[in-house]
Amino acid sequence: MDKNITEISDVELVKNLNEKYRELKNEIAKVIVGQDKIIEQIIISVLSRGHCLLVGVPGLAKTLIVKTLSEALDLKFNRIQFTPDLMPSDITGTEIFESENNGSKKFRFFKGPIFANIILADEINRTPPKTQSALLEAMQEHKVTAGGITFTLDEPFFVLATQNPIEQEGTYPLPEAQLDRFMFNLWLDYPSVSEEWDIIKKTTSLYSPKVNVILSKKEIIEFQNLVRKVPVADEVIEYTVGIVSKSRPVNGYSPDYIKNYISWGAGPRASQYLILGAKTLSILEGRFSPDIEDIKRVCNSVLRHRLILNFNAEADNVDVLEIIKRLLE
Repeated sequence: MDKNITEISDVELVKNLNEKYRELKNEIAKVIVGQDKIIEQIIISVLSRGHCLLVGVPGLAKTLIVKTLSEALDLKFNRIQFTPDLMPSDITGTEIFESENNGSKKFRFFKGPIFANIILADEINRTPPKTQSALLEAMQEHKVTAGGITFTLDEPFFVLATQNPIEQEGTYPLPEAQLDRFMFNLWLDYPSVSEEWDIIKKTTSLYSPKVNVILSKKEIIEFQNLVRKVPVADEVIEYTVGIVSKSRPVNGYSPDYIKNYISWGAGPRASQYLILGAKTLSILEGRFSPDIEDIKRVCNSVLRHRLILNFNAEADNVDVLEIIKRLLE
């Protein structure tokens, strides 16, 4: 940008973000074939200061998507492979007792992989709850405490955790209360035949694209602040709160299918993330305020992991996306 970003009006910032977003998608497309919807949702989550849970079978480029995004955003990227023997200190860091030059000894803290801007928590359900909690606390607080000292994580800070939907034996599924910490739950689908054709051509040759930096840390933080400034009409908020409140079977005005198939509905955090996601989506497309259609476009990702189905739903073969579709109708 030619001018200092703090000197640019909010209207100009929206236009700049719209241009940067197109450039960002073009850069990522050099490496990633397809997955446009997933990439859009991840970018929305970053700008909304949220986190993502990505579910998909192995080999669908989950790691590559996040790594490529971090390069285009000029952010430090770390990957943590979660295993049953992983300890909390393997994530946050550890204290080492070492000698000084003058002969004295003291503890020194060595920072763990959590000290980065973008964290890929690979197969988060493969590690015990004690280790999961070390990551989840950092996600919520953006801080790490070790040896009585609190370290603040660098902004922007974003976690993308992955889960493998197959081979569930010996795993530690995240409790519903912990799943609620994630803004989006994204399901990664197999590529189409034409997309897989392009993938094979690119990945089995000497093709090695260079990803250019599109956004700096300072610009990302400024755009995150811009999202919070986006005005929202009362009717959009009313629609959002209406959907979320009707998803709770304890409410007397909830539809019968909610009372029959849902054990627990979505909480207020769902309403917050629906509004933030819609705000971000609108300015990414160059619009200055979200509408009800924007809410609908982020609804699956926000509500998918917040509606807890009961036995009746399983018996009747009703899935959560069908419930969300009926809520939107």
